[in-house]
Amino acid sequence: MVKRGLAGLIFIFCFLLEAKSSHITGGEMFYRLTGFNNGYYTYFVTLKLFQRCNSGRQFPNPAIISIFDKGTGNRITDLNVALASTDNISITNPDPCISNPPSVCYDVAYYTFTVSLAASPQGYIIASQVNYRINGINNLAPGSGNVGATYTAEIPGIASLGTAPDNISAYFAGSDLVVVCANNPFTYSFRAVDDDGDELKYFFCGAYNSTSEGGGNPQPPTAPPYPQVPYNNPQFDSNIPLGSQVQINPNTGLITGIAPDEGIYVVTVCVQEIRNGVVIATQRKDIQINVADCDIAAAVLLPEYNLCRDSQTLTIANQSTSPLIQTTDWEFKDDLGNVIYTSTSTVATYTFPAIGYYHVKLVINRNALCSDSTEALIRVFPGFNPNFSVAGMCLNKPTFFTDLTTSVYGVPDSWYWDFGEPSVLTDFSSDQNPQYTYPAVGIKNVRLIATDTRGCRDTVYQTIAIDTNPPLLLAFKDTLICRGDILTLNSGASGIFNWTPLINISNPNTSSPTVSPTTTTTYYVDLDDNGCTNRDSVKVNVVNFVTLNTMSDTTICTGDTIQLKIISDGLQYSWTPTGQIIDPSIQNPVVITPSTTNYQVTAVIGGCAATDNILVTTVDYPIANAGPDTAICYNTPVLLHGITNGSSWSWSPAQYLDNASSLNPTGYLTGGTTNFIFSAYDTKGCPKPGIDTIKVIVAPKMNVGAGADTSVVINQPVQLQATGAAYYTWYPPDYLSDANIPDPIAIFDIGTEDIRYKVVGASEEGCLDSAYITIKVFKTGPYVFVPSAFTPNNDGLNDILRPIAVGMKSIERFAVFNRWGQQVFITSINGHGWDGRINGQPQSTSTYVWMVQATDFNGTPYFSKGTVTLIR
Repeated sequence: MVKRGLAGLIFIFCFLLEAKSSHITGGEMFYRLTGFNNGYYTYFVTLKLFQRCNSGRQFPNPAIISIFDKGTGNRITDLNVALASTDNISITNPDPCISNPPSVCYDVAYYTFTVSLAASPQGYIIASQVNYRINGINNLAPGSGNVGATYTAEIPGIASLGTAPDNISAYFAGSDLVVVCANNPFTYSFRAVDDDGDELKYFFCGAYNSTSEGGGNPQPPTAPPYPQVPYNNPQFDSNIPLGSQVQINPNTGLITGIAPDEGIYVVTVCVQEIRNGVVIATQRKDIQINVADCDIAAAVLLPEYNLCRDSQTLTIANQSTSPLIQTTDWEFKDDLGNVIYTSTSTVATYTFPAIGYYHVKLVINRNALCSDSTEALIRVFPGFNPNFSVAGMCLNKPTFFTDLTTSVYGVPDSWYWDFGEPSVLTDFSSDQNPQYTYPAVGIKNVRLIATDTRGCRDTVYQTIAIDTNPPLLLAFKDTLICRGDILTLNSGASGIFNWTPLINISNPNTSSPTVSPTTTTTYYVDLDDNGCTNRDSVKVNVVNFVTLNTMSDTTICTGDTIQLKIISDGLQYSWTPTGQIIDPSIQNPVVITPSTTNYQVTAVIGGCAATDNILVTTVDYPIANAGPDTAICYNTPVLLHGITNGSSWSWSPAQYLDNASSLNPTGYLTGGTTNFIFSAYDTKGCPKPGIDTIKVIVAPKMNVGAGADTSVVINQPVQLQATGAAYYTWYPPDYLSDANIPDPIAIFDIGTEDIRYKVVGASEEGCLDSAYITIKVFKTGPYVFVPSAFTPNNDGLNDILRPIAVGMKSIERFAVFNRWGQQVFITSINGHGWDGRINGQPQSTSTYVWMVQATDFNGTPYFSKGTVTLIR
């Protein structure tokens, strides 16, 4: 018992440590050179960590910060750095033009220390890790579990530039108090400051994972390089951490675009410090951005719209979809400022009449709250097509990229290449036709952004495979020809080719030689692509004839499909008649055979061919006729009648039939709808039954009603009311206005005795049911009968004093009074009466006075009174 409790406490304690560590939302590291003495550079280093406000968590204290030699990976030192200070930053006055604005608030921790380092050829990496990031990051792979973070700074070495260690690192100065609304345009500045005046270049880069576990206990990181976090590919990766609609300006560090869906996204921006044209160091900022469910009322357009491909039609909309936008105004102008089109629609579409430069202006909420406007440039120069080719795809050998960009109205004038090498940060070029040597094998996503002198700009992608050997891209590895045929071998690669053996081959030093071997021969190809070599082979099998073996002739049911099957080494096939064959060019086609058909197949290998036939005999299905659909009355049998020319048959479902193998069985159903299937068989050759179905609907059980028994006086009209059927007949028809309607009127004279009517109802299906009503005829005028005595002793006889009205349209008042004139009961309902109780107490024997007011069927008022004796 004690051991089990202790284990539980240890587990809970560890869980709490890990939970408390999952809170850091970002970080960066930077430094300043403070002195140089005896060959040592002294740097003042700052580690900056972010967490959401009110997280209930604490920053690590101390933080472990490690220093490594960048070239060798040797660990220089591990430092326990105490928390120096904290800060709080937040948006306190949210923009009123943002609907549902989120809270933007960070706690910021600063760790500072001083370190002295000697100059190193490759410089140093300063690193600190946290375990773990916050949970639920949208652009990381689902199920990736706990993901940590490593924050770094680079101190440059003397190998790149002798003065590089004399460096103040770039540090990020953009505000982190930014509201980012899902699927809305946004800007987020990662602007950095470099007090040395170095040139700065920005790009998205992969966020670093942590390299050692530890939960709530800080651990020193391992030596670089550091692994990337597992991105949720292909929608997100290190180059598109917020999706393909978000870009970063390489010169300013400004992130712009359309935000992704609501959620948390890790974004890392790298900034290169470039001195005298040489990249001396790369610094990083890693932060998790909260994309909120909000909308910004703004006029937002792209800076420019380029109709540079094929179309001259522009469809444009405000990139803000805020519900606070009430009005929209568009104005299109030519390059001279003349208005050529206006619109108040939320989406504007316009086809430009000629090439040139145009301008569009968007105004929202004109002269109202959250009014805003913006303008954008439109270039209409169709015919700009960026493209490129690639040659040489071998590891550690140059790969050559050739620009193939064309422009109808301009001249290509700039190129930005991203060679797609994830292991380095310098795989870029601005040359028109660059070359790049890949340091690692794998699939590379190469991107070219090209522009022309008209300002058109577009992007094209290609995926290439870098391998240790150049890909030969053979069209086939094994083929078959007929003796005497000429075959072209083909490689999709480029370089120097050498095909062997030199037997019956032409142009053996090209990518596409022709061969005509007389016997089966294996040809080998050697490729030399700029010193990168590869070898492969193609086996050419030579035959003197085509092998063709067909299936046996067969019999099928008329109109059925069947797959014809052959065994053959042919390369092409041709079947006839083509009109009955779904694909007459394949080896084993499916055919539809309406009548007996002799199918012919020809198999071909080059100049050799073979032909054979398959006879498919058709036999008609047995006739099966289950009869027309029908309906029956509730709780009645159904007689089925099958018609067939077959030799045997059956009905299903059998459980409702007296004999499922009879041609004319009887079915018994309790309700609903049942489909009876009639299957007929014969022995003429069709292996399948003829099938027909009859639907039997059981009509619902009838419930005809004639109404409650009643009483009338002579000459008082009474309307009968039958229910529960479609058609009605009343018996006897005496005294009725119409005996064949559901609601006839009956009027009785002085000679009429009490009468009992029967009504017979019929359904649409012809089903019958009946009901009765008894009418008592009083040979008086309209009258209210009240008994002279009653005995409320619960024996079921005369227990209630109630009025019995005949010939009355209504009773307005029936009241009972005691001998002191107190009212003890009152009602206006005919047949409703007094049970001899007052306030729930039974009354003793006594005489009471009753009074009744009513209106007869002619509308004449009626009044009567009398006495009644309560007998106990």
